Amino acid sequence: MKINCLVLAAALVLPAGFAAADGDPVAGAKVFKQCAACHTVDGKNKVGPTLQGVVGRPVATVQGFKYSKAMTEFGADGKTWTEDLLKSYLPKPRELVKGTTMTFAGLKKEDDIENVIAYLKDPAAAK
Repeated sequence: MKINCLVLAAALVLPAGFAAADGDPVAGAKVFKQCAACHTVDGKNKVGPTLQGVVGRPVATVQGFKYSKAMTEFGADGKTWTEDLLKSYLPKPRELVKGTTMTFAGLKKEDDIENVIAYLKDPAAAK
């Protein structure tokens, strides 16, 4: 009986969606296909900068990539692409970074955002 009470107590205290908080990199690889026209995870820049190592990287700092003025200014105060910042950015990139040249409208589903972040953190986990 005590174990059941503890499980119930934990369920009441943990935030909704806690179990999926880390995302699924395999599902994230599928979501990333929407990004692949402009971005890679292999270190090569395309129309957009490589997203290899983006989680934890300072904003607008990929060597050899020419960022828009808006993105450069957005990162000028030392912002880093944390999971939380990506969660704010990915649903509406042009709303968070006004004037960015990125034309992607954004990811609408929370699961897609969690999954693509998991993939970006460890693309090899999707293989």
